[in-house]
Amino acid sequence: MSGLGKGVVTSSILKLLDLYDYRALPIKFDGYLNYDCGTMNPFRHGEVFVLDDKSEVDMDFGIYERFSGRDLTGDLSITGGKLFGSVISKERAGDYLGEDVQIIPHLTNEAIGMIEAVERRRKPDVIVIEVGGTVGDIENSYFIEAVRQLALKHQTIFINLTYTPALEVVGEQKTKPAQVGYRLLLQAGIMPNFVICRSRERLTGKAREKLALFANISETHVIDDSDAKTIYGLPLHFMEQEFDTMLIKELGLKAQRLNRAKLGSWKEKVNIIENPKGRLRVAVVGKYTGLRDSYASIKEALVHAGVPIRKGVDIKWIEAERLEGKGASPALLKDADALIVPGGFGKRGTEGMINAIRYARENGLPFLGICLGMQLMAVEYARNVCKLRGAASAEFEKDAAHKVISLMDEQKGVKSKGATMRLGLWKCRLPLRESIAYSAYGKRLIGERHRHRYEFNNSYRGILERHGLVISGTTTDKRLVEFIEWSSGFGIGTQAHPELRSRLEQPAPLFAALLKAASK
Repeated sequence: MSGLGKGVVTSSILKLLDLYDYRALPIKFDGYLNYDCGTMNPFRHGEVFVLDDKSEVDMDFGIYERFSGRDLTGDLSITGGKLFGSVISKERAGDYLGEDVQIIPHLTNEAIGMIEAVERRRKPDVIVIEVGGTVGDIENSYFIEAVRQLALKHQTIFINLTYTPALEVVGEQKTKPAQVGYRLLLQAGIMPNFVICRSRERLTGKAREKLALFANISETHVIDDSDAKTIYGLPLHFMEQEFDTMLIKELGLKAQRLNRAKLGSWKEKVNIIENPKGRLRVAVVGKYTGLRDSYASIKEALVHAGVPIRKGVDIKWIEAERLEGKGASPALLKDADALIVPGGFGKRGTEGMINAIRYARENGLPFLGICLGMQLMAVEYARNVCKLRGAASAEFEKDAAHKVISLMDEQKGVKSKGATMRLGLWKCRLPLRESIAYSAYGKRLIGERHRHRYEFNNSYRGILERHGLVISGTTTDKRLVEFIEWSSGFGIGTQAHPELRSRLEQPAPLFAALLKAASK
């Protein structure tokens, strides 16, 4: 079923295989007919995750990378749009030699072919395929048929993630939703090797016994996936149930020893998350706070950054529009130890973000501006320090007196949406050793992921620098501004999205620096 946490379970499986030094890669099937996630609204679909190779993919790829520690690529994301587009292109080119093109076998063969292409190029030990959506929906039915056919050609096992609710009225876990979903899978020709049960409380023995009988599997193959303090503890919870050894056996893999050093490191970090020595409160002033998945990577980057200083992080989500107008009060920020203004598109809420940034600058509140947050940091500085009345971003004010943020020249003629932005990994120079940026990264040349169209207007570099703004990082050709800083206190903005490369075992440097400043 959609929304149960298939991404977390898939990532936990990737981690389990990694702990035994198997090389595993994920593939995600998404039934929507968009080619990719680039034009999707964060309110509907959660954040758009960007990879090094410029691919805009489902947010589950962020979870995969955070667990596996691997940089993934766009060919691992297979959408309905990609599948249908490829089949139609082949039909127009005459590749099917006059056949009537159908869902089976042409569309399913195309899906299988994409999986096999990944195997030929990468040669992993295991490919872990997550089929998005809900069993029984039309949207993913051809993907389910494709993996059924895949099992006829390759060593394949199936895992069913299901839901076992506990109704307070009757006081017991109900297995009927799981049974219905399982029956739908059987009708599709798939008999799962494991059933993983998502629930609030631990799976009871009675529920496990009933599901094992219904699914015709051993009780040991019915796995508990109940609520936990942190998602990063799920691989360890699976290991407590010996899911790791059973999984490897079912896959028919050559036995390899558990990497104790990797396991010890992971356990230590999970223990810190679950038992921190103190907590910090970070305010996030954004425009999509109504759906927290819109900022999933920021949330996780803060978790990662807290581990080295053994701190937990409580996020105070503030809708930016609450800081606008006559009734707005900066009191919302007074109990925060740090402030983040994240990325976004469109004018709504931007004045509230600017007000929050001004409060942080004038009150010494550690601040990190990301993408739009960096751009508004420049606008706020231009308005209130440089006294440039009417300073704004050309994205929102086409006729602004001072367009401190403007469109890239090469994008001015672009009319269509999708794949028109500065995307993917871009290299950046950090020339100033005394800067916050250099202190955080500890080297002159770095790389971070981007997703935006508008840039810092170089025409205003001179006046902002003369008034104390620090340009602490640019692209390697020095043409585009990547980092700006306040000359006093901890305040830094980056055009990049550093949260997209943060991992539990390698926290994003800027987030780590922010929390260190907050803890002081």
